[in-house]
Amino acid sequence: MASRKIDQDKDRRVQSPAAEGRWQTALTSITPNKILIRGYPVDEMMGRLSFAEAVYLLLMGELPTPSIGRMFNAILVSSIDHGVTPPSTMAARNVATTGAPMKDSVAAGILGFGPHHGGDIESCMRFLDNGLAMVRGGKKLQDAANALVEECLSQEQTPPGFGHRFHTRDPRASRLFQMALELELEGEHVPMLRAIERAIEARKDKFGRPMPVNVDGAIAAISADLGFDHELGNAVFLVSRLPGLIAHAHEERTRQTPMRQIDPKDHDYDGSDERRLPGNRK
Repeated sequence: MASRKIDQDKDRRVQSPAAEGRWQTALTSITPNKILIRGYPVDEMMGRLSFAEAVYLLLMGELPTPSIGRMFNAILVSSIDHGVTPPSTMAARNVATTGAPMKDSVAAGILGFGPHHGGDIESCMRFLDNGLAMVRGGKKLQDAANALVEECLSQEQTPPGFGHRFHTRDPRASRLFQMALELELEGEHVPMLRAIERAIEARKDKFGRPMPVNVDGAIAAISADLGFDHELGNAVFLVSRLPGLIAHAHEERTRQTPMRQIDPKDHDYDGSDERRLPGNRK
């Protein structure tokens, strides 16, 4: 399990209250000719830490282990882009076609995140914790999962972290689960999610459509097992998707005519054919 450095920071603040009229931050220290990120000189981090490891350090307060660093890097890559159809991507492109600056176009995309797009990770983390609370209260794992699914059905809600508009099997979720198993990073949240998956499969006739675990569900379970707070779940998606929004806004500004009406159903892909990564990459 990941270290709870943030909790330690909170304890330190209690022990060392700020002077009257001043406030505290435990993130970054800026002094002449020196920048410390969580205590580490940023110039020493450069070239030694991956971007994912640096993001983990900033969010969690400590350096990740090699296995956690590799897992978190995979999480960030998993949601880097999903084509032109997501609402956030359409928002970025619609602003970009007006000739607005890159920052405005990307900001519009970020504002396009909501409970049904980019907001499911936090919801799923809380959903899983509700099930684990039942387990700690004496329920068996599968019974708790069944109860969660029955409650969703009674309220005509889709269980957070399940179902997808395009995929009947989300390849991103499958790979994340595979890596969590290989890197021995599964805690209690991944088994809870798997139990919910079995409960949904047993009641699939009630949902009316395929309900695979999606990438948000996988990120939620694994991030929770790594010790991330609920609120940081959606933040992880934001960090992950930002490069995709930038790429779409840039492509819109450089390849398309200004002020066009954008229908995502009209697009054709003209990029590279499927290709494989070099053999030395993992």
